[in-house]
Amino acid sequence: MNSKSPRPWQSSLRHLSSVAKGHRILTVTAAGCALALLGGGIATASTLAFGNQQVGTQYNGGEQIASNQMLQPIGDRLMTPFGKLMGSVVSPNGRYLVGTSADRSVDLQVFDLSTYKPVAAAGTRSVASFATAATNAGYGNMAYLKISDGTVGQEGPVFSADGKFLFAPVATGIVRYPFNADGSLGAGTTISIPTTGGLQSLTAGMAFSADGSTLYAAVNGQNTVVAIDAAAGTITKTFAVGIAPRQLKFVGNTLYVSNEGGRRAVAGDPTMGSYGTQVPADTTLGTTTTGTVSVIDTANPSTPVSSIPVQLHPTAMYLDGTTLYVANTNSDTLSVIDTKTGTVRQTIATQPWASSKTGYEPTAITMQGDHLLVSLGRANAIAVYKIDRKDPRDPASYIGLLPTDYFPQNVSTVNGQIVVTNTRGIDARGPAITYNKGEGTVPATGHGTHSTTASLTRFTLPSDQKIQKYTAAVFTQNGWDASSVLQAHGSQGDNRPVEAIPKRIGDPSAIKHVFLLVKENRSYDQLYGDMKQGNGDPSLAQFGQKVTPNQHALATQFGLYDNIYDIGTNSAEGHNWLMQGDNPAYTETSAGEYTRSYDTEEDVLGHQRSGFLWNSIQSAGKTARNFGEFEYGEGKSADATWQKYYCTAKDVMAGGDAAQLFSPSLQLHASSAIPSLNAITDPNAAPFDLAIPDIYRYQTWKQDFKKNGPANLNMVWLSSDHTGGTADPEAQVADNDLAVGKIVDEISHSPYWKDSAIFVAEDDTQDGADHVDGHRAPIQVISPYAVHGKTVSTFYSQISLVRTIEQILGAQPLNQKLAAATPMTEAFTNKADLTPYNSVLNQVPLTEGVVTAPDCGYDTLGATGAAAEAVNAAAAKAAVIPPAEKTVAAQWQKWSEKQRFTGTARQDAVPDFNNPELMNRWTWYQTKHWTSPYPGDAKIYGPDEVPGIPAGSTSHNDG
Repeated sequence: MNSKSPRPWQSSLRHLSSVAKGHRILTVTAAGCALALLGGGIATASTLAFGNQQVGTQYNGGEQIASNQMLQPIGDRLMTPFGKLMGSVVSPNGRYLVGTSADRSVDLQVFDLSTYKPVAAAGTRSVASFATAATNAGYGNMAYLKISDGTVGQEGPVFSADGKFLFAPVATGIVRYPFNADGSLGAGTTISIPTTGGLQSLTAGMAFSADGSTLYAAVNGQNTVVAIDAAAGTITKTFAVGIAPRQLKFVGNTLYVSNEGGRRAVAGDPTMGSYGTQVPADTTLGTTTTGTVSVIDTANPSTPVSSIPVQLHPTAMYLDGTTLYVANTNSDTLSVIDTKTGTVRQTIATQPWASSKTGYEPTAITMQGDHLLVSLGRANAIAVYKIDRKDPRDPASYIGLLPTDYFPQNVSTVNGQIVVTNTRGIDARGPAITYNKGEGTVPATGHGTHSTTASLTRFTLPSDQKIQKYTAAVFTQNGWDASSVLQAHGSQGDNRPVEAIPKRIGDPSAIKHVFLLVKENRSYDQLYGDMKQGNGDPSLAQFGQKVTPNQHALATQFGLYDNIYDIGTNSAEGHNWLMQGDNPAYTETSAGEYTRSYDTEEDVLGHQRSGFLWNSIQSAGKTARNFGEFEYGEGKSADATWQKYYCTAKDVMAGGDAAQLFSPSLQLHASSAIPSLNAITDPNAAPFDLAIPDIYRYQTWKQDFKKNGPANLNMVWLSSDHTGGTADPEAQVADNDLAVGKIVDEISHSPYWKDSAIFVAEDDTQDGADHVDGHRAPIQVISPYAVHGKTVSTFYSQISLVRTIEQILGAQPLNQKLAAATPMTEAFTNKADLTPYNSVLNQVPLTEGVVTAPDCGYDTLGATGAAAEAVNAAAAKAAVIPPAEKTVAAQWQKWSEKQRFTGTARQDAVPDFNNPELMNRWTWYQTKHWTSPYPGDAKIYGPDEVPGIPAGSTSHNDG
């Protein structure tokens, strides 16, 4: 599907109508499926290859998506291009479904289930902008309410019993909307829940008392539940519960609360932090260790709150009489609680593929008759069980799986049908996005990760026999295969072949040292669209060969990969995919708010129970070393500036004393909140901070490499290509490119080159356009064993990359996504070519756009004498702001100082902290030297004047 194809939500409706009528499924042998369901428990790799399939294209009626999955859901699909659907609720009369949403400045979406169309929305987007988007999507008659609060809670809204009011959770309380008979929303009124100790309420699930007089709300950010007088909107009682409460369910006067973070810590507990709370934790794997359901006697509010232990990350709950089902999202199980006794009667495993026990992520529960339905978010499936509704002790009987769209977040039974709310729909296939990157580039329009979609799918529950047939389709769509690459068992002497990519986990590899260089936010076409040997669009190559000469040379020498995809929408997701092989449901479902946590490096709730990439490598008996990746602690001197880091790195590259890199005014004291990562981290290595150029990161890495040599796994964060820092975007990407080239040069001229592999990856591709798909990434594989000089068009993703690293180093896959991934065998050969790489100098001045000249002068690209003086004069002139724009430029400067581009003594830098619409204008104004408005704008706006953006907005990626 290219930019000229029919709208994806229209073509998808057409092809799915035949699926609904004929119940067509993808083909897989029943015997293979049964073997995978019942087989043993060692790690495998799928032999199901996606070949040269491209993301966004349909194959045999299903869509390829970036997460190593196909989509061909059962039933009727209703697409929406207005962002990811987060939580949802069905109206009391069963007619409307209302979902909270994120990523497109639309915060509530209303769907009429009788006509199966979107009918209303509310958001911070301007009225005119929404009207245009709705018309373009074919939904021109939607009602729209402009609102000012764009925050979205982790759970869906609730209706009053009569359906006349909708209560939506927001960061600082609840908004009460009149809900009209036609599905439109009236102007909302806010019920405030006060911030306590600097912690916002981050309202989650809500429930009304039986008489409707009291609304109870989970105050996720403060570990409490509040009782609110529904008429007056005032808080009448606060109950302390467990950590990070999510959902509420009443049984009579007893209120049950799922606590995602488990119980409160007690003396002696190992702990890690989450939004100001110390959470009982495994400090090696970096994960929580408890899960609880709190029990509140609302009829006797002075009665102490009690607690029922369940498993990890209890989130969704479903009540059937006196039986309460609880989804333990991070344990991949359900706890079945008998509310008459307050005990767990059984635990249901929701792990359909025997080859991996981790990562299915149950997110919601419903029931039809004696069939229990559980959404498995990361498997894009609904698991179906037969239960004994009279006796919660009777073991549930697993029937099979039904395919959904991308990340089913909620599932409901409505008027005899099953309705699924799919957070990501068919992923980033909505309207094209334009990227303006300033100096040296032209605007580029194409697919982008923030062109997010969502969907509803609905169906009549098939017979048990048909559900078993659909199970085969789910296995195929996830790449779960009975054939496997097995773990090596015991010594096989010298007969085991030494290959670059071993066929069995634990067999010897010719590669002993792996380097993972993590970069920021660039798309394939943005860097490599100008490379004729690949599938590129040169009109989208904003940072082509002139800006990235090293990466172009590396792709030419070691192979160009034009069909590899990142998975996340943004940095919070992207670093998770690289370090965990997953973006756990906690982060996936908090994407609407991103207040409790954005990048989950610092938040224990954002970590899967099996740990991280370095844990799996260490468990295999190998070593790991970290240079900034997945950490934030800096400890940087208050007077350290980009200019100082630049001049020092430049001097060391010219032969100066390397000791100056670590002078007190520059030295980093990096650390991680995860003790096991902290233990392998070089404290001199910089994490994300746009006031530190990547050539400085290269130099600090180089000193450690020369002194200590490499570990088996070496992780390096090179973040200048994020852009938004002291230099302009073109210069920052050039700085990043030079650092990549220098690191490869250093390794390839070392004794370690003969058994090394270097993977160069973006965390995400959110800030670039691509003609194939917004997730397509400029990933590189560099090694003596890389397939030199070829273009490889095999489908791979970040999941494939992480699995390849694990396969090389003999590590067990961390979850079902990695276990199912095929290693990147097409990228390697078993015959080494030891030719080293010689880095090339930058062709764009690294100081381009720098306002305050460095003490060592502007970058003259090697020019001397009069030529160098001319460069410095031109740079100084470009830094002058026109008098008429000095006031607005000062406003933007004040705005930028709050965007966490760089660390301070009190807080660390954070990627993507800013609103992207504001960030785009800040970049444009800087690179155009305050001489022209942003494309489409009437003038140069101040940060509080930008159309459609609430004043003072700093929300993450809500573009």
